[in-house]
Amino acid sequence: MTTTVTDPKTVVTRYVEAVADGDLPTIRASFAEDATWTYPGELPISRTWVGRDTIIEDFLGDVGALLRPETVRIRLTSIHADGDIVFAEWTSDAVTVGGVEYHNRCLGIFEVADGRITSVREYADTGHTARVLFPNHVVAA
Repeated sequence: MTTTVTDPKTVVTRYVEAVADGDLPTIRASFAEDATWTYPGELPISRTWVGRDTIIEDFLGDVGALLRPETVRIRLTSIHADGDIVFAEWTSDAVTVGGVEYHNRCLGIFEVADGRITSVREYADTGHTARVLFPNHVVAA
């Protein structure tokens, strides 16, 4: 018998573990169809991504394409919940397809409803992300 997980903290934990494991079906199942993901800064990925498919295929997929899959290590380091709001901190370590090491610490503020992630606001060292993942990107003055 399969039970649906609705506890917000468990939903987010399961999602981050699925990313770490490369478990695409669980990643997809973690999001509401109309979910949003906001990434800060002035990078090519900085904006609010709207819709589960856009988040998974375009945002996560585009970033994933910059990394050697066998080197990606995601580790959940802290998680706290207050009702439907979950604060999760994780580390992202990898080697880019160009051979540069990427090490970042990320914080996501997740909103969960009915067992699905409805929105994420992510905070990370966007300067490091720019230098390592988008070295040729010029920020407008």
